[in-house]
Amino acid sequence: MNFKNVSATLLFTGLVLIQSTALAEMVSIRGDDINMRSGPGAKYEVLWKMGNGFPLEVVQTSGSWLKVKDFENSVGWVSTSVTSKAPYAVVSVNKGKNTLVNVRSAPNEKSGSVVATAAYGVVFKVLEKKSGWVKVEHANGVTGWIRGDLLWGE
Repeated sequence: MNFKNVSATLLFTGLVLIQSTALAEMVSIRGDDINMRSGPGAKYEVLWKMGNGFPLEVVQTSGSWLKVKDFENSVGWVSTSVTSKAPYAVVSVNKGKNTLVNVRSAPNEKSGSVVATAAYGVVFKVLEKKSGWVKVEHANGVTGWIRGDLLWGE
């Protein structure tokens, strides 16, 4: 294989990887105490349970089952009947630390006062995106802005 062919193959592979990353389908859990399973069906072992809004990236499909990955790169299967296209995000920084993420009244750190704080793993509904910030709403009703680089799933 000559240099041109190798270059063309690498370029094509790179474009396919970029395209599949850009097209990653996201879903969120609809309901509470939903089972994540080891395989595509109700007969498979329950790996863990998830709550409402938990965001997941679809990796593969098999019939009415989705192979999904969460923000910690854990993989399992969930039925499409318990998923939604509603956009949700999870705080994905500061694992194992006592550091909290600020939820602000405006999409900036200078004029946006802190209205709440959130720890690693807290799930929010995504309402809007603006200049690298995400407007979110927590299940308890708190609404505000979080920097997008502190979230996964949005």
